[in-house]
Amino acid sequence: MLVKWIRCTVTDRRGFERGQRKWAGLLGEPGFRGQGGGWSRGRPGVAHIFAFWESRAFYDSFMARSHDRLAAAQSGTFRDAQAKLFDYRFDVKTGFEPKFTDADVVRIAHCKVREERVEHFALMQEKVWNPAMAGSPGMVRGVFGDAPGNEFLVLSMWQSAAEHGKYRIERVERLSLRAQTAADVAALAGDVVQLEPGWTV
Repeated sequence: MLVKWIRCTVTDRRGFERGQRKWAGLLGEPGFRGQGGGWSRGRPGVAHIFAFWESRAFYDSFMARSHDRLAAAQSGTFRDAQAKLFDYRFDVKTGFEPKFTDADVVRIAHCKVREERVEHFALMQEKVWNPAMAGSPGMVRGVFGDAPGNEFLVLSMWQSAAEHGKYRIERVERLSLRAQTAADVAALAGDVVQLEPGWTV
């Protein structure tokens, strides 16, 4: 599975939201698995979109054929768009499905990992972080993916921002020490995204 993460700064909120609904046209696309997104809770005007495809081949075919037609509806409504592709590595919790209807927020962590620490980082994600997140009340599901250049994405879905906040306060510092995260990670960027039901495809 391929995970696409898009982040942009919206300059015309009404136009952007109207355009976002046009992405319902993805539903007939071969290999399309699901899409959702919403607004950053910490950065005003920043939108995040998450799209899931069965494979890179299906995604490339869509980009060559239909993408520009669907994207035209949002032209001129945003700036500073960044898109990144990650290959699925494993579930956070079990049975990941790209659906958004039973979650309120998505937590995204984008990690640039030191080359000599990549294996350790992935192992700690599996052995330390995943069980802790999976055991947290309010955590619905998640996915761990990687991209060339030792980049990793941890995407987790939560029933509410309050549930995610409790996990962060109670667990994260202790888990970071145990997993030696500071030694593994060269750079970390994250956000908490309030999902917009109307953006779900």
